[in-house]
Amino acid sequence: MNYFSSDFKLGILGGGQLGKMMLNDTRKFDIQTYVLDPSDEAPCKIGSNKFFKGDLMDFDTVYNFGKQVDVLTFEIEHVNVAALEKLESEGIKVYPSPKTLKQIQNKGTQKDFYTANGIPTADYKRFESLTDLKTAVENNEITLPFVWKSTEGGYDGNGVKVIRTMESFEGVANVQCIAETMIPFKNELAVIVSRNPDGQIKTYPVVEMEFHPEANQVEYVICPARIDDAVAEKARAVALKVSESFNHVGLLAVEMFQTEDDQILVNEVAPRPHNSGHYSIEASYTSQFEQHLRAILNLPLGNTDSKVAGIMVNLVGAEGHSGNVLYQNIETILDKDGVTPHIYGKKQTRPFRKMGHVTIVNEDIAVARKIAEEVKNTIKVISQ
Repeated sequence: MNYFSSDFKLGILGGGQLGKMMLNDTRKFDIQTYVLDPSDEAPCKIGSNKFFKGDLMDFDTVYNFGKQVDVLTFEIEHVNVAALEKLESEGIKVYPSPKTLKQIQNKGTQKDFYTANGIPTADYKRFESLTDLKTAVENNEITLPFVWKSTEGGYDGNGVKVIRTMESFEGVANVQCIAETMIPFKNELAVIVSRNPDGQIKTYPVVEMEFHPEANQVEYVICPARIDDAVAEKARAVALKVSESFNHVGLLAVEMFQTEDDQILVNEVAPRPHNSGHYSIEASYTSQFEQHLRAILNLPLGNTDSKVAGIMVNLVGAEGHSGNVLYQNIETILDKDGVTPHIYGKKQTRPFRKMGHVTIVNEDIAVARKIAEEVKNTIKVISQ
């Protein structure tokens, strides 16, 4: 099929920043794009050939949108899977597949999948409600502390909480959830795996994530991870096993823990371009967004090596600021070598909302990390 400068149409469910960055590559290749998103102010609106406003969880909306395109992909997991299944049964190519998405959407099902496929992961128990979980704690079936995760609807640190005492349950939703053993770990790592329908598969280098202590959001993504080669090889091997078990097409971001004794445990996965791969736009031969397109269109996969060390800093809304966004001191950071800001185009800021990111590239990872800290302390995302 001819994808370029042709009648071919690629549909993207979700119009956020991931879609916007994907559109940079569809425009580079002159691939027609249709985008569906619930917001009139979605970042993708200006970059797509056709933009549709609609509910991603509504069966008819997703189905009718999908009937207009040749290949359908998504940049967010919260979409109507039944509509995707019907579209796939009628000959529309959906990548990653509804089957893969179904196994990943619910965190309990995702954990069961790891156990069934011999993939190392932290011990856990599933509960139908918070009430059931509290009863299990009171009966000493679960010991404190542990990590509570809602099985559905969580993102960017929402739907996850460390439960240290019974008081920690305050404000936690009474929903289906899992209680996961707390893992003492040295590092949080991630590997992005790309795979096309022909089965060609490639992994990106292991990245290391540094988290904000309160918001449970990534502050820095560092590539390459500052770990032993043997640990990096093990992480890539585990990520490949996860990918092959899911038999996915597209990108799969595999988030992992490196334990104190250098075991690799899978935390969770995302079947789409991911925050941990943003560095690749500036630092890699093939960005994760171009690679996602290559994969879902069954084109040869690109080189995943890094040209240079890269660090990504998330730009999130400052605490105490809600309303029309203002990026303070952006000119100052642009004066530093190897610094590239990406502004997502969200008009409204609120505390900890992802509003953009900045990539810092340098031959020397230590220098890049130092500049990254300067960037983080300089630029502020505030309200006007």
